[in-house]
Amino acid sequence: MRRLLLKLSGEALAGAAGWGIDPGVVQPMVQAIATVVQGGTEVGLVLGGGNLFRGAALESAGMDRVTGDQMGMLATVMNGLAFRDLLRRAGVPAELFSAIELPGVARRFRRDDALDALSRGAVAIFVAGTGNPFFTTDTAACLRGIEIGAEAVLKATKVDGVYDADPVRNPGARRFATLDYDEVIARDLAVMDLTAICLCRDQGMPIVVFDMNEAGALTRLVRGEKVGTVIGPATAMRENEG
Repeated sequence: MRRLLLKLSGEALAGAAGWGIDPGVVQPMVQAIATVVQGGTEVGLVLGGGNLFRGAALESAGMDRVTGDQMGMLATVMNGLAFRDLLRRAGVPAELFSAIELPGVARRFRRDDALDALSRGAVAIFVAGTGNPFFTTDTAACLRGIEIGAEAVLKATKVDGVYDADPVRNPGARRFATLDYDEVIARDLAVMDLTAICLCRDQGMPIVVFDMNEAGALTRLVRGEKVGTVIGPATAMRENEG
């Protein structure tokens, strides 16, 4: 791949503790990103914030949804700062772009600036979601991927693809090698929220769901090997399976 957008959930950064940032989990992720960047691939990165703040729980307790979402945006900024520092320590230039104004902390997102950073070999880290409440970081990842002209949105999860049931609770769950967008919607598969899936469908942006903790998975994806589950247009999916 020449250019990709990688989405990491906040929960994936927390490790077994379920909260905060686990260096033992994050460091291999950083090294994997460094490897593909040093191999010539341009990487945009979107981070969730669920390891630091979960707005849904507080909303159910009576907190205003807009306020909760704004707090969630700030949680993604903290994760972005951590990744920027870790990437730079690994010898990879990285720049932080925020969807909201954060003078002295991050640059305000502008597409041309992000493209310039990518062309210089820097990882462009996109934080604060879309800058609007009611939109998830999955939607932000798809939006940024489309804006920067990524070849695919890669969503890293704790499992090696999309299943027809929870593979942890149901050992007999079947993993899909490929899916088309409409099938994801019809089956109500918990891959991304509906807005994100529809956005990718409308723009023909492929999505790959894979296990970031699997050694070498990101590198193999970049090389074009089949890893995880690929979601795309129905015609392309039939050709892929054929």
